[in-house]
Amino acid sequence: MLQIELWKRVLIWLTCAVGLWLAMPNAFYGRVESHNDAAKAIDAGLSTPDSAAELAAWPEWLPSSLVNLGLDLRGGAHLLAEVKVEDVYATRMESLWPEVRDALRPERETVGTIRKQPSQPTELRVKISNPDGMSRALTVVRGLSRPVTSVTGVGAQDLDVTAQGDEIVVQLSEAEKLASDDRTVRQALEIVRRRIDEVGTREPTIQRQGSDRILIQVPGIGSASELKDIIGTTAQLTFNPVVSRTTDADAAPGTGNKLLPDLSQEGLYYVVEAAPVVTGEELTDAQPSFDQNGRPAVNFTFNAHGGRKFGDYTRDNIGSPFAIVLDDEVISAPVIQAHIAGGSGIITGNFTIEESTNLAVLLRAGALPAELEFLEERTIGPELGQDSIEAGKIATIVAFVAVLVFMFLSYGLFGLFANVALIINVILIFGLLSLIGATLTLPGIAGIVLTVGMAVDANVLIFERIREELKTARGPSRAIELGYEKALSAILDANITTFITAVILYVMGSGPVRGFAITLGLGILTSVFTAIFVTRLIVVMWFERRRPKTIEV
Repeated sequence: MLQIELWKRVLIWLTCAVGLWLAMPNAFYGRVESHNDAAKAIDAGLSTPDSAAELAAWPEWLPSSLVNLGLDLRGGAHLLAEVKVEDVYATRMESLWPEVRDALRPERETVGTIRKQPSQPTELRVKISNPDGMSRALTVVRGLSRPVTSVTGVGAQDLDVTAQGDEIVVQLSEAEKLASDDRTVRQALEIVRRRIDEVGTREPTIQRQGSDRILIQVPGIGSASELKDIIGTTAQLTFNPVVSRTTDADAAPGTGNKLLPDLSQEGLYYVVEAAPVVTGEELTDAQPSFDQNGRPAVNFTFNAHGGRKFGDYTRDNIGSPFAIVLDDEVISAPVIQAHIAGGSGIITGNFTIEESTNLAVLLRAGALPAELEFLEERTIGPELGQDSIEAGKIATIVAFVAVLVFMFLSYGLFGLFANVALIINVILIFGLLSLIGATLTLPGIAGIVLTVGMAVDANVLIFERIREELKTARGPSRAIELGYEKALSAILDANITTFITAVILYVMGSGPVRGFAITLGLGILTSVFTAIFVTRLIVVMWFERRRPKTIEV
């Protein structure tokens, strides 16, 4: 007999209702998107009366998750960036000087005085006054080298240390350069991703291309320059000891120092030690805040290692100025008034609220390890995407209507039941896409259109099986029951193989291929659910109400 327990009926209709609930915001895309943008502005402290009004335009108790539109539908920005991996070599050599100096100091009786010499950015030259101690000096400096952390550099050391007259020359080994290049691109890739994620951009495409390039595609960004402003800023924060102040832009800083301009006061320059006390890489958090005078500022916190170095320096240099440097500009140069323990502090300056918020985002995301050179940049307008959306809508509607007409003409009333299930099926697809935050691309629309055509396959198998059972002179109730039971294995076999294909496309593919695989895979799941459960429930409810003696399928 045709029977479905009450709890199963409730669960089936509840699933359909939840799918409708999740898909509903997509019917009001513009209003919900304005609501989400207003919520982000308020969270960032940039709320305005207009944004508050947009926030109130969509009730909070309704879901606000939308199907993300890909770059080919929504428009956005496309960038191809090259990571200047050579910059890391110079930074590494600069930071190595304090280690070499501290290692050679106990050997002064053997090597004499130690002086850093002008050199190329990719090398460090140290002059000793007693050339007879060169052998010992080389041994000590070579002791600073470490094994290369790379599969291709197993057994190699990261430093090449040689002697040229009375000078020690330190360079990165070839194995370390290769490993450093790979680390630099990976780090830049992750930092770009974090920076874009911090500003709430949905579903960007960020991929490595070749050995030193990064492809960045972000839907919804107004222009390529706007995207460059988000990811192109190096945001290298350092804390450097101050040697002196000057108004001479051409002043010679001296060996081991550099001349930096003041960010807020034009014409003022600081001579600071090139080797920083602490760097932004040791930051664990940065948040916009206000100083004691109510002006926008940024609170920061170091990790344990950075906090210890920062605390030791402030303890030993009370009364001395130190510079807070961001991208080779001095934000502030306060005098150390007391020991700053705990590894936290505050950056003050002539910030606006928006500037302090953006600075906190950049610091929190981390510093780019090297400069990005943008080789290709395009701003993609939404016009083509809108045309694609309209074409996709027309294709979906045409396919949808054609399937509805075909099912009605082929199976009559049962075809109408299948059509209702097909409508629910499409709603469930959009509900799932909204739930998982998937991106809908043009191939994704093709996947939905394909799903519409394939969704009735299971119902066709069931209805044809019911027809065969009716020919054996079985009653309508038994024929319907056997039709669903005997068609189940064929339905599962056909859809499981297609679903496996969708999974392989998603795992092995990228970009548009994944967009197609997502909608195809979700469509298979919803099609099986609506065919086996929803259509059957509709048929059972109709049969219980009508109790027909005969049926036509």
